[in-house]
Amino acid sequence: MKTWKLRLAILLGILAALYLAVCVRVLVLQENIVIDPTPTLEGAPAISMSQMFEEVEEVFIPVGSGREQGELHAGWVPAADANAPTFLYLHGKTHNNSTHPEHAQRLHQLGYHVLMVDYRGFGRSRGGGKPSEPKLYEDAEAAWNYLTQERGIEPQHIFIYGHSLGGAIAVELATHHPDAAGLVTESAFTSVPAMARWNCWSRYLPTGWLVRLRFNSLERVRTLKVPVMFIHGKLDVKIPFEMAKELYDASPEPKKQLLIEGAGHANSGAIGWVEYKNRVTAFVREHFNRAE
Repeated sequence: MKTWKLRLAILLGILAALYLAVCVRVLVLQENIVIDPTPTLEGAPAISMSQMFEEVEEVFIPVGSGREQGELHAGWVPAADANAPTFLYLHGKTHNNSTHPEHAQRLHQLGYHVLMVDYRGFGRSRGGGKPSEPKLYEDAEAAWNYLTQERGIEPQHIFIYGHSLGGAIAVELATHHPDAAGLVTESAFTSVPAMARWNCWSRYLPTGWLVRLRFNSLERVRTLKVPVMFIHGKLDVKIPFEMAKELYDASPEPKKQLLIEGAGHANSGAIGWVEYKNRVTAFVREHFNRAE
């Protein structure tokens, strides 16, 4: 009997140690888990982007100050029509300009100017130390300022577009720019704590204590002053499409929702191209120049 109890105590001790180790990992490494910067390039970015676009201009945007100072690597893809709307495209947690330009390519195919931007720590963007939630917001703001100040584009001509983690960044940016033409998110989540509760391996952790990162889009969308459209694939296994419904329900009018049958996390525009094209085009036509 004593041997059995000893073995049970050892087993419980090992399980407790493993549980504690997982908690410590989430506490210490959550920026890497949630943000997961990807500096690796698949060839030279200019070559990679030029394979997707007939014309693309590489630009470097200064951001931050002091020890946090750095520069963002971005690609400016002009539309055939100089008077077309502009999309500021903010990618997800593991992408960079050299690896996943297809989202921006679809927007360009619809006839829009596109600025693709990498956050600090991603691709050829440099400086600022380790990426963090505030720094990602700062990077998006720097990209916005580049469009409005360096390129002289009127805010009411700019749509903010974010995919996955970029959706949370796009929502935060839009709350500071009610004069923007509109906001579009694709495969966005409601908040990091909500994702932790939904995820199969983290739902049993004390996430309320462990999770420092918020990216609380559900709270922020309630204060939006711009038209918004939420796009989500109904077969998304990384972020449940129900979160798009939550974001939609919490947002004020004007708002649109597009749930695409058969689409996953990163292929809504590809799987549902006709519906995607028609709905995004209609949204842009409705709200372009809305402030004029």
